[in-house]
Amino acid sequence: MQIYFVRHSEVVKEYQGCYNGHIDIPLSSKGRVNAKELAKKLSHVKFDKAFCSDLLRARETIEPFELDCEIIYTERLREKSWGRHEGMSFEEITQEGLKYCNFEQWINALDGERFESYVKSVYEYFTNVILKQDAKNILVVTHSGVIKTLIALKKEIDIAKAFGIALPYGDYIRYDSELGFLIE
Repeated sequence: MQIYFVRHSEVVKEYQGCYNGHIDIPLSSKGRVNAKELAKKLSHVKFDKAFCSDLLRARETIEPFELDCEIIYTERLREKSWGRHEGMSFEEITQEGLKYCNFEQWINALDGERFESYVKSVYEYFTNVILKQDAKNILVVTHSGVIKTLIALKKEIDIAKAFGIALPYGDYIRYDSELGFLIE
């Protein structure tokens, strides 16, 4: 089984580089072009199943894909909720008085969903839903945090190290059920 994990394309400028979480924001014009380019790049793959975050930026990313299968839109593929910090940049958050010491301290200092609950939810959806599909190729359009969380869990690496992996807007990483994650 091959699973193509796509990070949604570029969002509108005012939300780039922010902790966007559950904010329902659109793609930028560049992001819409990038989504079309990505759909064309992956057009050689016949997807048997497709899953997508229910947030607008992910839905707009999957839109150009010409799929012959149902798309399952779900909140289970959303980014972590950042509570009152959603839509804020690192600089804006630190100006409020929060100090960054290390990844774990920072992630736990921010509002919203508890990180442990988020990680558990992402892993459960991946193992109990996506991996249970009878499919050769699966498309998953989601968010950077979801993909990096799965990389950490499946490669058994530190979550801070996984979150340091570069995954640009509108890019993807392929997961092979026998080989694990393969960077394209």
